[in-house]
Amino acid sequence: MKAIRRNKGFTLIEILIVVIILGILAAIVIPQFSNASTSAKTSAVTSTAQSLRQQVALYKLQHNDKLPPVATFWTLMTTQTDSSGAPYTGAVGQDGPFGPYMQSIPANSLNQSTALFDSTQTYPGAVGTACGWVYDYTGGTGRLWGTDSTGKTLVGP
Repeated sequence: MKAIRRNKGFTLIEILIVVIILGILAAIVIPQFSNASTSAKTSAVTSTAQSLRQQVALYKLQHNDKLPPVATFWTLMTTQTDSSGAPYTGAVGQDGPFGPYMQSIPANSLNQSTALFDSTQTYPGAVGTACGWVYDYTGGTGRLWGTDSTGKTLVGP
């Protein structure tokens, strides 16, 4: 009797079919991961903007109902000040210290910019991707928004 010999490997056609199927699955799944990444960055910007607003509200409470101006915003939020907003020196009769309200200046997750723009002076789309945060301190609101990667769309609560 002649023994039947069986090959125990895969044929080239079988391997090609598996590779094609994996390629199709990868083409379907990879764009979904890209969208999830953008969504996560948008959520991070929203969360950071909300935290910044809370810190601005605390600053306002401790500084005689005054909001930090745009020109010195990051300095006032990252250093100790007295109730007038001047640097705290610990002099006799000077109240404070208040702050710092943040350890560092947060970068916008969508465009990595820390630039702060006055909402009454600059429309975000006019500055493009250089715009990280938009600050509205008129009317005592102290609202803050992030911008998307183009600098045109406001992101945040």
